[in-house]
Amino acid sequence: MEKEKSLSPYLGYLGSFFSLALFFGPILLAIYVSPWWLFLLIADLFCWAGLLVVNPNESVVLILFGNYSGTIKNNGFYWINPFFIRKKISLRARNFNSEPIKVNDKLGNPVMIGIVLVWKVENTFKAAFEVDDYIRFVDIQSEAAIRKLAGFYPYDNFDDADADISLRSGGEEVNNELEKELRDRLKIAGIFVMEARIAYLAYASEIAGAMLRRQQATAIVAARQKIVEGAVSMVDLALAQLSSKEIVDLDEEKKATMVSNLMVVLCSDKDVSPVINTGSLYQ
Repeated sequence: MEKEKSLSPYLGYLGSFFSLALFFGPILLAIYVSPWWLFLLIADLFCWAGLLVVNPNESVVLILFGNYSGTIKNNGFYWINPFFIRKKISLRARNFNSEPIKVNDKLGNPVMIGIVLVWKVENTFKAAFEVDDYIRFVDIQSEAAIRKLAGFYPYDNFDDADADISLRSGGEEVNNELEKELRDRLKIAGIFVMEARIAYLAYASEIAGAMLRRQQATAIVAARQKIVEGAVSMVDLALAQLSSKEIVDLDEEKKATMVSNLMVVLCSDKDVSPVINTGSLYQ
């Protein structure tokens, strides 16, 4: 398998000077009615066809009669063999913002994922000859990488957020896995992946409503759990303080009543209305 190789062409200014010299030759010969003027004119046009301009961060792949001759990566003005077939390939960094596509996560839930990919051509030989269209290749392989990534992780983990990495909470680890997958897929085309990130992530429309209600219910349960834990701690602290400071002597029944009242007050999601008991604790 051939590899990318550099080609050092002639300076374009030298080729321009030679072409200008040939340009005036046919004129002089035509004046003296010489049959060689037509030959010199064809040679002059042939020389002009060899002039080439390479812009910064661009490259030109040169092919001569079906054989790869080399790549010009240095910008400048050059003269090359006019029989070379030229294929320009940009070396600039490019952005690919994929449209969100519907895929299935690890649990089989349909989700919509879109990514932002920053890439550039690193090996012009592979980009020109290993794939048919390297830009289209990036598009198709990015979609394949998204589908494979989604199968590794669930969208979210409602049971234990710290147990497994999910697409929503994975952060850098998920993005790094995406970059690795894209690098493995695109290196055949000589493409270097500079950065890849998930830019859009959501449940598919057919289950978005149900999953939103589930998320809300999970959040409410988690909040209630925290409230109950805090209320139990506060009740335990209140009983301990009353006992240690000997403010009041409560039997088991009075403690149960006090605990019940405090738990209702602390765990209620609405403001409580105080009730003054004018009788004894047992009434």
